[in-house]
Amino acid sequence: MKAAVCREFGAPLSIEELELAGPGLGQVQVQIAACAICHSDISYAEGLWGSTLPAVLGHEAAGIVTKTGPGVRGIVTGDRVLVTLIRACGGCPACRTGAPTNCTHAWDTDTPLRDADGPVTQGMSTGAFAEAVTVDQSQIVRLPDGLDMASASLLSCGVLTGVGAVTNTAKLRPGETCAVIGAGGVGLNTIQGAAIAGASRIFAVDIADERLDNARRFGATHGLRGDDPDHPAQLRALTNGLGVDYAFVTTGAVQVYATASALLAPGGAVVLVGMPATDLEVPFAPTLLASMNQRLLGSRMGQSVPSRDVPWLIDHYTAGRLQLDTLITARYPLSAINEAIAHTLSGHALRNVITFDGVA
Repeated sequence: MKAAVCREFGAPLSIEELELAGPGLGQVQVQIAACAICHSDISYAEGLWGSTLPAVLGHEAAGIVTKTGPGVRGIVTGDRVLVTLIRACGGCPACRTGAPTNCTHAWDTDTPLRDADGPVTQGMSTGAFAEAVTVDQSQIVRLPDGLDMASASLLSCGVLTGVGAVTNTAKLRPGETCAVIGAGGVGLNTIQGAAIAGASRIFAVDIADERLDNARRFGATHGLRGDDPDHPAQLRALTNGLGVDYAFVTTGAVQVYATASALLAPGGAVVLVGMPATDLEVPFAPTLLASMNQRLLGSRMGQSVPSRDVPWLIDHYTAGRLQLDTLITARYPLSAINEAIAHTLSGHALRNVITFDGVA
């Protein structure tokens, strides 16, 4: 099996042959048709989260089921499926209360990948910069016929994370207001989620005019330059001096987390969507937040339940309320993955997607 293997932090990925174990109890093997490049893959490769190498990265994937292991129900060979990184045991307290992103046993499964030297880490429980993956059945959601696989792959992380931050974590109500700090791939999907939820005003905040223009195309009502020190005052002037009900931080730039609360109205919340390096800390004034009844809300993967949220998102896409196709900047073969990652790092791509010829 050909896969892109990262063996050194910060080094280009190499294309190598690996052994992929077949599906065991409750597992599914999927031939990958498309896998989008997320900044989380890059952060993992750079060692920002204490990553383990060697590893196969990639976690926004879609493909065709080729094998199923014992105990798998509702998924059969030939199914078109989404592959997510949300692995859930189904039996822990979090899973029993419908919160699979908090599963306490999500990382218990051994990697199915091996090379001549031994185990190879399955990046973020997926490892989809490869021709095939073996994953837990909880990571799989069936897709309808006719949905482009590259577009579908975006649903598995960027769209779930962005839209879910609005609908699941914030539970934004029609008429409420929000700011989305960072208009990259996840930020644009947060903007889409806010528009779907009925936000009356959606402020995109970024340091690049190109990204602010993109934000308006995806539903932002206003664009503000984040490097303008007056942007909090500009936002307040546009909200009758109040600020916004929610400030979604979708970037990994840690300094933004310390200043996001300056955009909030009384009773508002900062929603932490992006994932900076694990060793970084942010100072904040607890008395100010407490006196204004403000909150900090964590939002890993948009607190999504894939089996519930993915069909709902597909319905919005089919009805024209959710953009997927226009999020794709370019498509690359696996052999050009380093070029695709470099383009992603340039800041000019919304989502680049690795595609595999011959997979429907």
